[in-house]
Amino acid sequence: MTRGSAHTFDPTILREYDIRGIIDKTLSANDAYAIGRAFGTGIARNGGKTVCVGYDGRLSSPDMEQAVVDGLKDCGLEAIRVGLGPTPMLYFAVNILDAAGGIMVSGSHNPPDYNGFKMMSGPKPFYGDDIQGLGTIAAAADYASGTGSDRVEPMLDRYVDRVLQDYKSGRELKVAWDAGNGSAGEAMVKVCAELPGQHILLNERIDGMFPVHHPDPTVVENLQQLRDVVLAEKCDLGIAFDGDGDRIGVVDGDGEILWGDQLMVVWAADVLAAHPGATIIADVKASQVLFDQIAEMGGNPLMWKTGHSLIKAKMAETGALLSGEMSGHIFFADRYFGYDDALYAAIRLLACLSQRDDSLADIRRSLRQPLNTPELRFPCSEERKFVVVDEVRDRLAAEGANVSDIDGVRVLTEDGWWLLRSSNTQDVLVARCEAETEEGLQRLKDALAAQVRLSGIEPPAF
Repeated sequence: MTRGSAHTFDPTILREYDIRGIIDKTLSANDAYAIGRAFGTGIARNGGKTVCVGYDGRLSSPDMEQAVVDGLKDCGLEAIRVGLGPTPMLYFAVNILDAAGGIMVSGSHNPPDYNGFKMMSGPKPFYGDDIQGLGTIAAAADYASGTGSDRVEPMLDRYVDRVLQDYKSGRELKVAWDAGNGSAGEAMVKVCAELPGQHILLNERIDGMFPVHHPDPTVVENLQQLRDVVLAEKCDLGIAFDGDGDRIGVVDGDGEILWGDQLMVVWAADVLAAHPGATIIADVKASQVLFDQIAEMGGNPLMWKTGHSLIKAKMAETGALLSGEMSGHIFFADRYFGYDDALYAAIRLLACLSQRDDSLADIRRSLRQPLNTPELRFPCSEERKFVVVDEVRDRLAAEGANVSDIDGVRVLTEDGWWLLRSSNTQDVLVARCEAETEEGLQRLKDALAAQVRLSGIEPPAF
């Protein structure tokens, strides 16, 4: 490919709220250049001058970052290279430098042979039709042209200082931290060096091969090392990050995992104490317990679609001060910028706990305990996954089921609810069930399994 000529992307990589592909199979440095060039074209034609660029610790990321920078420069823009770090560091840079846009080179929590891009238009997310529009621009080679420049603007220390700003000192805590060899590792080390209490650091060295375990804190096995250390060292809690530091996982002092919706109860109590009546958003995978707790605390609970860009856009629309996803994306607009930042969420969690007499384990035990599954993932091809959800929705509608289609299908029954939706980042279907009894949970699982089988998908045992 000649740079600047018409370019066609693999049809699987331009997704709802980011770009993701397999290096040298569906995603290459030529794609990265075309993404930089197409994205930069929109920025330049809207009068923008600067775009921040960051990258994660994957082996392919430095080359991809260079290609993106070249694409931006050929649009006549200045690329501000903020360096290696977590995705929230890039978001932070765009906000404080008042840049016209931002591109983060990151494969997030995908396997080592993946990479991708998350983008911002000014401080706002860039997603949906905007991402599809990059394909249109590239296919037509309808590019802006110019002679741009680039400069290095290291952002790690400034980012760490800002994350620490909202820590409240109270009782000292003993905390284990696991960066999973992801790109939040160096920032985590710097944050912990400034915190009171005792801190045990795991897998803090950035390594794009993720040699110890996969950096996805929604998978129970990936938290086992952290759980073992928390129990052996008698820590108050353990905190884990995903591959690019925008998702958090937490275990309490008993070694029990708290999922995103359980943690949201802690943060919501803090936000609502300062802002009574505030709107708080959770995604469709969240437990009914969270929505009920927000209402009981005087907040305004709102259920919305899964997806970090979709949540951020809904926050801006509604003025919500806090949002969260089951997957561990947590968004604070209370004293912060409204984007998902796992290190910042960790600091706010420690600040909350340091001001309370009860432990995180005490808080977990105090919550109503419905029976639920973790996220269930069913392999399904990119070509079929959205179609399957549509088929399930249409069958249920014909049966007169009580269905919410905000995002996929969330089916309400006398037993509780089950959810099926297509992942926007992987070739899987994602499901979850919640009920008040074991028998009810089994009926929900059976109903879910029956529906996916009708669409030709054999669910794994769950």
